[in-house]
Amino acid sequence: MNKNTILAALALVAVPTTAFALPVMYEEAVAHREEARILRSPIGGIQNSRWFDYRTNVNETRKELASDLRHASDTEDKRDAWDEYGSELRHERITYVEHMAKKGYRAPEVYVGD
Repeated sequence: MNKNTILAALALVAVPTTAFALPVMYEEAVAHREEARILRSPIGGIQNSRWFDYRTNVNETRKELASDLRHASDTEDKRDAWDEYGSELRHERITYVEHMAKKGYRAPEVYVGD
C-alpha cells in the first residue's frame, strides 16, 4: 500500500461514525423494534405446528419486505413496506403467543426495575 492509501484509511477511522448516520424513517424504526421481539425459540420448548407456522410466516414476511423495498418507487412506498412488515411481525407473534397461552404455555417475560 502506498502512503496516500494508508492516510486515507486512517482519516476514515478518525471520523466519528455519526458522520455516516442516515436518517431512519419512523416506520422503519418501529419495524426494527418488532424484529428484536421475534421469538428465537418455541414457547415452553414445544415445537408444534404453530411454532413452525410462526417461523415460516416470519421468513415469508422478511422476503416480502425485501421485494417491496426493491419495487418501491418513492419514500411513501418504502414507508408502507416498513409499516406492513412491522405490523405483520407483531401480528404473527401475538397470534402464536395467544395460541400457546390457550394451551397453558406462557411466553417468558423479563421485567427490569422495581
